[in-house]
Amino acid sequence: MNSMVTGAVTSQPIGHYEFCQKYQSECSIRGRSTPAPKISAKGWALVRQINRSVNGRFFAKTDKEIYGREEVWAYPTNFADCEDYALEKRKELAARGFALSDLLMTVVRKPDGEGHAVLTLRTSDGDFILDNLDNEVKPWHQTPYTFLKRQASFNTGRWVTIENGRDVLVGALR
Repeated sequence: MNSMVTGAVTSQPIGHYEFCQKYQSECSIRGRSTPAPKISAKGWALVRQINRSVNGRFFAKTDKEIYGREEVWAYPTNFADCEDYALEKRKELAARGFALSDLLMTVVRKPDGEGHAVLTLRTSDGDFILDNLDNEVKPWHQTPYTFLKRQASFNTGRWVTIENGRDVLVGALR
């Protein structure tokens, strides 16, 4: 199972809602659901380079440490937490020609139960994860996470459930 199976429209994380109030143009992009693109070798090299570069460029801190409150989604300057890293990767890949409909903010649960955000890259070879906790870009089902929801590919301001997000746990037994 290379791609996530998405379901119904669901609630938008509060941090993303507030981010959208600030960056309205980024959250109002609507389109038809299109097939995921084939990524060239040059494209993959760029994806891996941006994942590593962004991971190494900022100091990891919680929103509480940076802003004094929980759940602030922002482009990082010096410090970042998980969604800030993902937003920066999304921005840099979009600037290099990747469609926002294929760069989807995603909410997962780590094995310890803690919430976490990553960037999902939709490709014709399946969905891949850019994660601030891993310099390697991996197929989503090869990560340790339970996938909860992600941005909708048809509307950057909407979120959809991930129906097979827990299959990862079963898949790890193979």
